Amino acid sequence: MSEDVRSPLTRTSTGTGATGSTATGSTAHTSVTTAPRGMLVRLALAMSVAGRRTHRAASAAGQWLGETVTPAGWLALAVAVAGLACGLLFGWIEWIVAGIAAVVMMLLCAPFLFGARAYDVQVRLGHERVVAGGTVEGEIDIRNHGRRTALPGRLDLPVGDGLVELGVPLLRPGHTVAQPVTIPTPHRGIITVGPPTSVRTDPVGLLRREHSWHDEHLLYVHPRTVAVPTTSTGLVRDLEGQASTRLVDADMSFHAIREYAPGDARRQIHWKSTAKTGRLMVRQFEETRRSRLAIVLDVAERDCADADEFELAVSAAASLAVQASREGRDLDVISGAEIPRVVRGRLRAIQRLTASSPQALLDGFAGVDALESTMRLEDVCRLAVESSEQLSVAFIVTGSPVSVTRLRQARLAFGAETAVIAVRCDERAHPRVQPLGDLTVLTIGVLDDLAGLLLRGAQS
Repeated sequence: MSEDVRSPLTRTSTGTGATGSTATGSTAHTSVTTAPRGMLVRLALAMSVAGRRTHRAASAAGQWLGETVTPAGWLALAVAVAGLACGLLFGWIEWIVAGIAAVVMMLLCAPFLFGARAYDVQVRLGHERVVAGGTVEGEIDIRNHGRRTALPGRLDLPVGDGLVELGVPLLRPGHTVAQPVTIPTPHRGIITVGPPTSVRTDPVGLLRREHSWHDEHLLYVHPRTVAVPTTSTGLVRDLEGQASTRLVDADMSFHAIREYAPGDARRQIHWKSTAKTGRLMVRQFEETRRSRLAIVLDVAERDCADADEFELAVSAAASLAVQASREGRDLDVISGAEIPRVVRGRLRAIQRLTASSPQALLDGFAGVDALESTMRLEDVCRLAVESSEQLSVAFIVTGSPVSVTRLRQARLAFGAETAVIAVRCDERAHPRVQPLGDLTVLTIGVLDDLAGLLLRGAQS
């Protein structure tokens, strides 16, 4: 059984001869017509593209209105719409007048938005690094690169969490004006300066337009430091290294004279002792190891009485680290790292400051913050020993809430050959040095006490 299927897309015609009669050998011509379905598909695609473009345009317009119209402007628009609608609907002349006044006010405020992008703005700082408590002088160059005169406006310069507002006068084409800026730096930290933002607004405050530039600077506010005496750094005076208890046959630190044994080098024979005893005697030395210094800074909030005490601890650690770096010592500066509460107790983490130069150290100390969730001081010391080479001297810098018992526990993390000095910051205590066996505790009330206590401890 066959099925006759006829397509509506084709039409067959038969050609005729010149006489109008049907030719026997005529040829059949098939012509394809445009289907309505294809037109519908193209129309649907065109409508989809137009819909997406309309949506993007509407989103951009909505975003522009949200950034441009202030709350007072939205109130004026509401008065215009409600006044005209109610006035025309109910014939209230007063409402019509209020609506027209609101529309006129919006139209008069619109020209004040022009020229927000007509500026070239450059921020220049006198210094990018400063000690806490000082100020930084800067300057902002504003140039009108447009072809028209730019109306007066305002320039906002974000400085950390604050904002500096600068007035921009009327600028002719190509004219440049320099606005001085003074940035106070009362506290240690890293301050982001910029990017500057041009703000154009009308006198009434209905409309507002902003334009930002990609000119951003980092201002490093270093902690205050004091000079530490060179001979007392680490309470160990060693220029070529620190002598250990291990005895070797050749080194720099002389220990004793012993009798010659097969295999000893002849150049180590001590001829004067040999002549006295009648037996070959050789020199014996203590192995000298290069001094490696570690500074462990306690950054736990609970281990400092207040923010001022924490700043004192940071300044003390920075003073020790800068002096060690200037002397060319091998240095590790370690503190606890932020640990999420969900993994607290199961994760151990420390952070190291870059110690390649004194400036790099101070930049790192500028970004140190007190942490609420971090490891205990004892655990930080233990992990520091595990991740460092053999240490000669270690400083532990902490606050007043840390007891002597905890300091002794932290000292146990270091080896017996490591000299450990704890610097305890307590603004209410008198400066003193406490030798506690193999641990020395220095208590400072102000930063200037550090140098004197280190010198006293070195002499003792």
